[in-house]
Amino acid sequence: MNYEEIKYLVIDVESVPDSRLIKSVKFPGDDIDENTAVLKFQEEILESTNGKSTFIPVTFQYPVSVCIAKILEDFTIQEIVSLDEPLFRASEMTRLFWHGIENLYKNSVIVTFNGRGFDIPLMELMAYRYGQKAKRHFKDKYAGRNRFSDKHIDLQDWLSNYGSIKMNGGLNLLAKIIGKPGKGTTKGEDVYEMNLKGMNKEINEYCIQDVLDTYFVFLRTRVMTGDISVAREHDIVEAAKKMIESRQEEVPAFREYYRNWGDWKPWP
Repeated sequence: MNYEEIKYLVIDVESVPDSRLIKSVKFPGDDIDENTAVLKFQEEILESTNGKSTFIPVTFQYPVSVCIAKILEDFTIQEIVSLDEPLFRASEMTRLFWHGIENLYKNSVIVTFNGRGFDIPLMELMAYRYGQKAKRHFKDKYAGRNRFSDKHIDLQDWLSNYGSIKMNGGLNLLAKIIGKPGKGTTKGEDVYEMNLKGMNKEINEYCIQDVLDTYFVFLRTRVMTGDISVAREHDIVEAAKKMIESRQEEVPAFREYYRNWGDWKPWP
């Protein structure tokens, strides 16, 4: 593979609460097990948010799936990879992630949905945890840590006018506007329970589907910026659809995504 050919890296990370860390930081003196510590922390968060959320902060999480779509300069998909599949070890996913960002794809642009608010800080914290070097990322002022850098396109940040509005509906809404599946039977809040049941393969399939949604939303934003025409977007989407269809037997995530595929039919 010619790494220089990859212009964009569409990234999504799925994570779970770090029950050991939560127990040691939040409830060190309590006679409870680690999973109970997670539930207790969620109850605290639910109360503090007046019943709106049980979401545990990124600082108390670790990755269980990291999926990346490699996109060529003409905006077509070169491939989609899942780091450290099928083991999905946090330490190895962290190593592979930063090795790729720093060495293999150093000229590529990162594309995420809320990546500045979650995915990238999570992987930075994992670099801290495992002592992983990411010199260019942290020291180059033109790298993706700069909010307005052209090396990281956070679609949520971009579409919300950099926080001027709240992107209610999120990636799910944006995907469905353009006829893509969006969220299906699995949702983000299900990931922790799935992880406890050893369903890491299924979590990774969910992560792949989020990457696909992010990719198609990214394409539409490139129509908005004038990088491609809507006719060209249609051709790229059709090519991606054929790729997903041809590989749906070998990639379960593709099978579900293809089954729920919809065409772009704007209304009203």
